[in-house]
Amino acid sequence: MDELLVVTTGGTIDKVYFDDKSDYQVGDPQIGRILQALGVAFRFTVIPIIRKDSLHINAADRELLRAAIAAQPTQHVLVTHGTDTMVETAKVLSSLVDKVIVLTGALNPAGFRGSDAEFNIGTAVGAVQSLKPGVYIAMNGRIWDPLRVRKNVAANRFEAAV
Repeated sequence: MDELLVVTTGGTIDKVYFDDKSDYQVGDPQIGRILQALGVAFRFTVIPIIRKDSLHINAADRELLRAAIAAQPTQHVLVTHGTDTMVETAKVLSSLVDKVIVLTGALNPAGFRGSDAEFNIGTAVGAVQSLKPGVYIAMNGRIWDPLRVRKNVAANRFEAAV
């Protein structure tokens, strides 16, 4: 892999806590800072497309994301996305057959101690370099086919769809 395209959409991975509002809001993309801190040995470009909780991502947002990825020459793409509708977005991106696209996110904000963000990003970076073209989800230490996975909200993890 010569270069990694990172496309951000918001989600929990980028959430920050505003104490005066007692609220979480989607902040600036965190992945560029994380990749730099980890000292990755490849070039990457971060393109923020939208900044939303995934529950608020709609069909127009998904089409914008699909078109933005299609317009880039880079074959290896990592998408940070909120976990609640990650599977739906992955299905929309499946029409992009000539790229390796891996979606990942976090169940806890990247800026919080004990967040799964760095682990999920590391899993996604490994996956995007080693998988054949297609669309995948990297969560909870596994690589998932978007057609065979779901988020178990009660258990707060991804699991095989039954």
